[in-house]
Amino acid sequence: MNKPVIASFAVGTLVAGLTFFALQPLSQGTAANAANAETYRQLNLFGDVFERVRADYVEPTEDAELIDNAINGMLHSLDPHSSYLNPKSFRDMQVQTRGEFGGLGIEVTMENGLIKVVTPIDETPAQRAGVLPNDLITHLDDTAILGLTLSEAVEMMRGPVDTAIRLTIVREGATEPLEISVTRDIITIRSVRYNREDDVGYIRITTFNEQTSSGLDEAVENLTKEIGSKRLKGFVLDLRNNPGGLLDQAISVSDAFLDKGEIVSTRGRRSEDIQRYNARGGDLIGGKPVIILVNGGSASASEIVAGALQDHERATILGTRSFGKGSVQTIIPLGSDGAIRLTTARYYTPSGRSIQATGIDPDIIVNQKLDDDRAKLIAGESALPGHLVSEEGEETTSGSVAYVPADKEDDTQLQYALDLLNGVRSFEVKANALATETNETVPN
Repeated sequence: MNKPVIASFAVGTLVAGLTFFALQPLSQGTAANAANAETYRQLNLFGDVFERVRADYVEPTEDAELIDNAINGMLHSLDPHSSYLNPKSFRDMQVQTRGEFGGLGIEVTMENGLIKVVTPIDETPAQRAGVLPNDLITHLDDTAILGLTLSEAVEMMRGPVDTAIRLTIVREGATEPLEISVTRDIITIRSVRYNREDDVGYIRITTFNEQTSSGLDEAVENLTKEIGSKRLKGFVLDLRNNPGGLLDQAISVSDAFLDKGEIVSTRGRRSEDIQRYNARGGDLIGGKPVIILVNGGSASASEIVAGALQDHERATILGTRSFGKGSVQTIIPLGSDGAIRLTTARYYTPSGRSIQATGIDPDIIVNQKLDDDRAKLIAGESALPGHLVSEEGEETTSGSVAYVPADKEDDTQLQYALDLLNGVRSFEVKANALATETNETVPN
């Protein structure tokens, strides 16, 4: 079964006349035949090049590797999120969506031939070693990243538990490359974490895997019991640096806070590809206030949740602008030959917004206080080479802050949200906050 991870056909006006109807099918057939002939010519060209490489390249080549790279090249030319998963990568992906895998604990992408860190995963070797969002990895031990595919680099970062790997990192603001040693471990993704903040329930979702919806239910139930339903003032839902995941989990999380209405719609290439997902009756928290924290590392499924609750005015969105990944990837198995991850649709918030390459703008913009050695901005979807363009034609080109302090007392965004729910601040600051978006921290 194809699983989402997270245009109309125009008919010309018919003109009366026997000649038109007689010639139209012939004309279309001739054009189609010509297109097919050109396609087969190009496929023959690929075969010729493949055979020439096998026969004459200076060193022996692996046929499977050549074909893997050719398929990946075709898919990467479409957009940054489409790719080929060979059988091993497909198995690894299935393990990851179940919530456990081996490695360092970082979400990565490829940018200009280097590995770019999207975010380190909470409580993993990479985070403990000090890897930060926006870091560019240039070498793994003594092997240069330049020239490797993303799959090859990820494979090198994996390995036996308790073995170390040395990452050479270029970081904005650092005058020299950094070398960070990370010891591999089993990465168990606990996607939902929670704790009590006086009379407020704090819930952090780090990724959307198969355990996310049930983890949210557990968090709400336990926090409500611990605080008491009468004392409970509301919830902070922290989606900062959450890179996304499974579409069905984003829908379930949104549904937990909505009693009715559309959550998200996806629209593919054909008009019949439109799908709408609606909330079922019942608000898990009984209408209590919700504040959602987002930043430049909040992408995909995170943006679905934030957009749905923002459009329904069910939650206040606070932080900095999100990443802007508004496309849906479908995993299409290829039998024993792996699978392809193919961008098959754009998603739209309940009001019909596409946030592709634009992101979700918070209702209240609050920036973190930044140390000089911290990467200040993450560029977002619009900066990725070959990204799917925004349908509206306007894209957000400036970066967004994606830094979350380790100490909650230094976390300006979290403290601002807690002040709102505790009545220390007023919710009636939305217009003023939006009108003064800067790189400065909103005053306490």
